[in-house]
Amino acid sequence: MSRLVVHDATTNAVLQDTQDAAEIATALSAIGVRFERWPVAELPEGADPETVLAAYRPRLDAFMGETGAGTADVIRLTADNPQIDAIRQKFLAEHRHTEDEVRFFHEGAGNFILHVGGKVYDAHCTRGDLISVPANTEHWFDAGTTPNVTALRIFTDTTGWTPHYTGTDMSERFPATFG
Repeated sequence: MSRLVVHDATTNAVLQDTQDAAEIATALSAIGVRFERWPVAELPEGADPETVLAAYRPRLDAFMGETGAGTADVIRLTADNPQIDAIRQKFLAEHRHTEDEVRFFHEGAGNFILHVGGKVYDAHCTRGDLISVPANTEHWFDAGTTPNVTALRIFTDTTGWTPHYTGTDMSERFPATFG
């Protein structure tokens, strides 16, 4: 189930903890983050990327038309990937991108953790969640030590996804709350 925990970045005090999708969307909207629940296509587990994209094509086309995004692809992150430790470490360090980072979770779950305005927003996204993190928002991502995620990535220009690391210890001070 989706969940949002908001912490004070200085004291680590919990300011909000909710599993209500509307409350999650409202809290994240206040910092420019889009959060939505989409119907999930019933596909065989591990369906190939083309099948996953085709299943969401009408909703993707509408989203991309609204946002100006140009394309989408599918990324699969699983524990049996021989590079999983290196991939995970890259995502765990606080960073920002010059383009919005948009993910729709078809399978699995992961935490987008955002550091904004003296607060840390830990958004646990699950199957059916779409999250759009605005460009230049400091954040990190954790799919856990045994990830099993299939997600759609929606973008305009993939060069905008190059991570620009902040060099802070925020992601060590605020590991994922759950997941």
